[in-house]
Amino acid sequence: MSSNSMQIGKAALWMTGAIASFSSMAIAGRELSVTHDTFEIMFYRSLVGICIVAFFLTISRKWHQVSTRRLDLHGVRNVLHFTGQNLWFYAVTVIPLAQVFALEFTQPIWVILLSPLLLKERLTALRLTSALIGFAGILIVARPGAASISPGVIAAALSALFFALTTISTKTLTRFASIGCIMFWLTLIQAGLGFIASAYDGQISLPSANTAPFLLLVGVAGLFAHYCITNALAIAPATIVVPFDFARLPTIAIVGMILYHEPLDQWTLLGAAVIFAGIFLNVWSENRNKSATPVQRAHTE
Repeated sequence: MSSNSMQIGKAALWMTGAIASFSSMAIAGRELSVTHDTFEIMFYRSLVGICIVAFFLTISRKWHQVSTRRLDLHGVRNVLHFTGQNLWFYAVTVIPLAQVFALEFTQPIWVILLSPLLLKERLTALRLTSALIGFAGILIVARPGAASISPGVIAAALSALFFALTTISTKTLTRFASIGCIMFWLTLIQAGLGFIASAYDGQISLPSANTAPFLLLVGVAGLFAHYCITNALAIAPATIVVPFDFARLPTIAIVGMILYHEPLDQWTLLGAAVIFAGIFLNVWSENRNKSATPVQRAHTE
C-alpha cells in the first residue's frame, strides 16, 4: 500500500470518528430536550468541556498559552457560537435530523460570502458560483411555497450562518492565540452564558440518572468531532476530507429513520447533494489555485 493511500485511510478513520460524534450529539440533544432546554444543554456541555480542556492543558503543560489577549474577540466569537449551537440543538428536536444536517452544510457558503466583508478576502467568480449553487441547494431543501417553512428549518439555516461567523472570528483569533487558548475560553465563556440563560427563570434542571450520560456524551462528542476533523485535514487534502464529511448526511438520515421513524426525504437528500457540489467546487478551486503559478492564478481569478 502506498503512503498516499495510507494517509487517505487514516483521514477516513478520523472522519468516521467525526461522523459518529456529530450523529451522537444530535441523538443526545434530541433525547435531552424532554428534560432540559437548549440553554441547560449548552451549560452542562460547557462544564464537561472545561474539564476535558483543563485536563489536556495540564498533561501537555500548555497552561502558559492561555492568555487574556483580545478577550473581547473571544467573547464575540463565543456569543456567536453559543447562539448558533442553541439554534442547532433546537432544530434537532423539531425537524428531521437529515434536514438539520443538510442546512448545516451551508456554513462554508456563508464563509465564502462573508469573508470579503469581514476578512477582506477576494470574492472570485468561482467562489460566487459556489455560493449560488449552495443557495440553490437551500431552496431545494426548504422548498418555500411547496411547504411551509417551519421554525425548525429557520433555526437550522440560521445556525449555519452563526457557525460561519464563528469560523471567521476563529480564523482571526488563530493569528495570535493557540488552539488550547481558544478552546479554554470557548468552554469557560459558554458555561457562563449557559448558566445565565438557564437561570433567567430562577431554576435550572439538574442532571438525572437518565440525562447525565447524554449530557456527558454531548460534551465529549462536541470536542471530539472537531478534533477528528482537524486531524483529518492535517494529513489529507480538503478535497479528500470534504466528501467524507458529507457522508454524515446519509448516515444521520438512516439513524433518524431507524430511531425516530423519520422518512427519507428525497428533496432533502437532493438539496444536500447540490449544497455539497457548491462546497466541493470551492474547495477544488482553492486547492488548484494554491498549486498554480502566479500567472495561472491571476487567470483563474
